[in-house]
Amino acid sequence: MREQAMATAIAASQAAVGVSSPNPPVGAVILDADGAVVGVGHTQPVGGPHAEVMALRQAGPAARGGTAVVTLEPCNHTGRTGPCAQALLDAGVAEVRYAVADPNPQASGGAAALAAAGVTVAGGLGEADARRGPLRHWLFRQEHGRPFVTAKIAATLDGRIAAPDRTSQWITGPQSREHAHARRAQLDAIVIGTGTALADDPSLTARRPDGTLHTHQPTRVVLGTRDLPPDAGLRDGAAPLVQVHSHDPRDVLAALPDALWILVEGGPGIVGAFLAAELVDEVQVYLAPTILGAGHSAVHDATVTTLSQAHHLRRESVTELGEDLLITLSPR
Repeated sequence: MREQAMATAIAASQAAVGVSSPNPPVGAVILDADGAVVGVGHTQPVGGPHAEVMALRQAGPAARGGTAVVTLEPCNHTGRTGPCAQALLDAGVAEVRYAVADPNPQASGGAAALAAAGVTVAGGLGEADARRGPLRHWLFRQEHGRPFVTAKIAATLDGRIAAPDRTSQWITGPQSREHAHARRAQLDAIVIGTGTALADDPSLTARRPDGTLHTHQPTRVVLGTRDLPPDAGLRDGAAPLVQVHSHDPRDVLAALPDALWILVEGGPGIVGAFLAAELVDEVQVYLAPTILGAGHSAVHDATVTTLSQAHHLRRESVTELGEDLLITLSPR
């Protein structure tokens, strides 16, 4: 029963990814005294209620004597909102089960506060799934002090991202593009170089298949010393724009102090720069069943001059997207 509730809480927290940053994307489920689900919630945008409060609002009086199942230890501090541990106490919850202990010293301590008030508390329920799920990028930031970085490549079988004349629409199919746009809607930021910005004039917005914009849009970041023209697509106001006048990927991370998850989308030089700086935590390759035989390669890293210097990756998953494959990899 509690295991299924935790699975529901993890699924609910998916809706908070990107939206809740820099707060963790948490999910919560309230079970009544008989074990029935009476409330489900997830973290709202900054300044809004946390997951536990959203679930308690839905549960109402049925929460009294029940159980709260939460993906992260309830917070015990007052920031823009009050402590979730106190909200659970006020609701009369008798038991709290959480997946991951809060590593943030400013917010942790909720489990101890609840236990001191007589609530039955236990951690570790579904912890592995919670850590691999929506909390992954927030936990990474807590541990490493920087955003989790995904490098995205959309390429042909021979590693080309454009033909010699720079045509590239569309190398991958509609399912891949829909998946990529849904992923954008969960990101804090998406990064390209000035070369791509000037040559392709992209918008980098997260769009639905019908062309409408997703509610959440990532901050668009351009790395490079050249300025964008006044009529650039990135200046359309659909999402924030940050220009980092540098060639150092570390300056991008410094310019995004609250970001949890960023995507490096191109072109080949900027992907190579992040790889060379050892700032890539995940690579996602959308691979099309196409061979160009010539054209622009997906990655350029001038620091690699021999095979022994190659960036070796470990395959995490392979997903079919229509005729394409999405290969997710992590550095060895």
